Amino acid sequence: MPATTSTVPGTRAPRAVQIAGFFTRPTPYFAKMHARYGDMFRVHIADEKPWVVVSSPEQVKQVFTGSPEVFHAGKANSILLPFLGDNSVLLLDGKPHMTQRKLLLPAFHGERMSGYGDLMREAAEREVATWPVGQEMALAPHMQSVTLEVIMRAVFGLREGSELDHVRDLLVTLLHDITKPLTVLGLAMFGPRRYRELGLAAKLMKPADDALFAEFARRRAADDLADRDDILSLLMQATHEDGSPMSDQELRDELMTLLVAGHETTATSLSWAVERLIRHPDKLARLQAELDEGKDEYLDAVVKETLRLRPVLPVVLRDLQEDARIGGHHLPAGTRVACSITIMHRRPELYPNPHAFEPERFLDVKPGTYTWIPFGGGIRRCLGASFALFEMKQVLPAIIQDLHLEPAAARSEQVGRRLITLIPKQGARVVVRGVRERASAEAVTMAA
Repeated sequence: MPATTSTVPGTRAPRAVQIAGFFTRPTPYFAKMHARYGDMFRVHIADEKPWVVVSSPEQVKQVFTGSPEVFHAGKANSILLPFLGDNSVLLLDGKPHMTQRKLLLPAFHGERMSGYGDLMREAAEREVATWPVGQEMALAPHMQSVTLEVIMRAVFGLREGSELDHVRDLLVTLLHDITKPLTVLGLAMFGPRRYRELGLAAKLMKPADDALFAEFARRRAADDLADRDDILSLLMQATHEDGSPMSDQELRDELMTLLVAGHETTATSLSWAVERLIRHPDKLARLQAELDEGKDEYLDAVVKETLRLRPVLPVVLRDLQEDARIGGHHLPAGTRVACSITIMHRRPELYPNPHAFEPERFLDVKPGTYTWIPFGGGIRRCLGASFALFEMKQVLPAIIQDLHLEPAAARSEQVGRRLITLIPKQGARVVVRGVRERASAEAVTMAA
């Protein structure tokens, strides 16, 4: 008998109801399904075949350690195809994916990250200096300004001047245009490939693409390429196995991937971190005190707890190329398997009092490979994970160590949705009450 997903329990609710549940309130909707059907259940999303949602460590391990020839991810990200291009590491599978991944990995080596610390802190400090005292503001757009500035300098390698300003303006316009409701509607109506064939994406992308290709030409002609440490310059020096360099189209596609995948996601995580901290004054005070002492252990725990409680993505997707057995069920080729980040991160046996913001749970504790999965896992784990974590730990102190911030509303910010990401619904609204005077490390030591 052929494999079938019918053995996996799931709701019989109309597809429209299931779609509305997932796209409007993905976390509570999946929590409801999990409570009713257990660690593995079936849902219908859009016009696709049923998704099989898995949420136990054992099931997620089976997915993350499964053969990359069987568990594909590229098609699951295909909605981004018109903007990222055919060479994007997010959209490739099998050998082409590994080829691009190997080219990108050295640029994200942990030791390289430390070199970007100063520019990350400076970008945050410049932004914070412009915030008005006593006025309510949405934090998310300001965090996006910081993360875009970091990408301009650390990833694209653009320096002060008119060229940086020009490219920044083009990318701000592009990011706005590709997330507009009309663009999303076009993608939904035509599908990503047809949308691209119609030239709709090319029209949006052309100004930014022209600027990037011009920058590639300037950079190749520069006499200091080998001395630069920005990610673009490193990629321009990388070579394929046959010794050939990355083409301009490859460079363009991977830079767009880093921009789209690493800009708003990190800004969203920073916004959530501040939103959680200012609603937990005891946690905020502890973090400020430890930062004043020059310690960063609690900062690391705050970042990890933020990503546990407020992950940017609700699921990690894989498409089966062959039949596979997961969680005791024999699933057919073509099944889309969704590892639920939100259910995993709220399992009480893994995280006691799971809905509470408790950074202490990560002090002197290494997150589990298959239980803390904000960046996915296996060979598809986010390439920029180390960069994002490092950036959060550079930017957060510049905000909470120097300012008195308060939430603008009494109720916690609700989780909203922007395309595939989970965002603060109101943009993480805060009020700056004034400048905080830091306690010097010497004063802290004497007081102790």
